[in-house]
Amino acid sequence: MKLTARNTHRDIAYFYVGLILSFALSGIALNHRRSWNPTKYTYDKKQITVSVPLTDSINDAYAVAFSKVNGFDDDLRRIGVEENTLNISYVNHTVEIDLNTGQGKIESFIPTPVLSQMVKLHKDTSRWWIYFSDVFGLALFTLGLTGMFIERGRLSFKSRGWKLALLGIAFPLIFLFLLS
Repeated sequence: MKLTARNTHRDIAYFYVGLILSFALSGIALNHRRSWNPTKYTYDKKQITVSVPLTDSINDAYAVAFSKVNGFDDDLRRIGVEENTLNISYVNHTVEIDLNTGQGKIESFIPTPVLSQMVKLHKDTSRWWIYFSDVFGLALFTLGLTGMFIERGRLSFKSRGWKLALLGIAFPLIFLFLLS
């Protein structure tokens, strides 16, 4: 097999197609994480009424006692009060209680199948994954570079591809300057 831009581009793309598609989908999901949580979805919502705790008694011990009373065994992530609303966040549950009325809700979550694992790959910082991701980054660089030399003639990078490449470089720069 002859080493050409086309062959190199094709073989790297074949090897990384799963990761490319996974990162593309999870990246889109992460872009919209303010609208919805791509790693978990609500499977149960329950309205509750509790006796309003005194503000100075709202702490981790209160959250642990609350979880025992409501029958779920879950790791506490954080507890806090914001604008008269008590928020307790667990790994698989969230609790919101209006401190004026004692009315609130418990939402229970489970991982979103497949997508939650894809997002985990996007966020993973373990040493082996960082090294693999670095190699993947070099592979993407190679895909971009070899992609510029696949076509010949009027559709080549030299004829028209450089114009599209400039546009592709300009868009992120424009957004960076607009967001600064």
